[in-house]
Amino acid sequence: MRHLPNLICLLRIVLVWPIVVSIAHAHYPQTLLLFFIAAMSDGLDGYLAKRFNWTSELGKLLDPLADKLLLVGVFLVATWYGLIPRWLTIAAVGRDALIVLGSIAFHFGWGPLKGRPMISSKINTLLQLLYVLAIVGHAGYGFPPQSVLDALAWLTLATVLISGVAYVLEFTRRALQAARA
Repeated sequence: MRHLPNLICLLRIVLVWPIVVSIAHAHYPQTLLLFFIAAMSDGLDGYLAKRFNWTSELGKLLDPLADKLLLVGVFLVATWYGLIPRWLTIAAVGRDALIVLGSIAFHFGWGPLKGRPMISSKINTLLQLLYVLAIVGHAGYGFPPQSVLDALAWLTLATVLISGVAYVLEFTRRALQAARA
């Protein structure tokens, strides 16, 4: 049972391809179901890992990898098919690229980057998941209305920017701290 959170992360990774294909073929009810399962798995694996202390080094890599693959893949494909505005995808994918590059630079410059995801990042991931569910629901069923999608897009952008700046500041703080030590 200890490896259940990792298996759930692997399920989320496996779901990325069918989700992006269903978006490409405009099978929105299928997309909605698969993406909902993937979104719920994100919370479930974290809950299980914390609740039963089933954390592992592999899980610390798999969980963010699964999130990035899912959200970046869906944002790129949904933007290609006109469901998500380009400006939001550029911001979201740019933030993720910045975080990955920053963590790689930190690793090679100062050593392993230890820590937990920031609360702003968790809020951002939640809003991105909700936004995708909303845009797919709108594409498939006309609900929620466009005004809700627009508000969610701007809220998502705000959390993308806030969490991106928070990571840059945190990486910089840690690098300066490591340099002084």
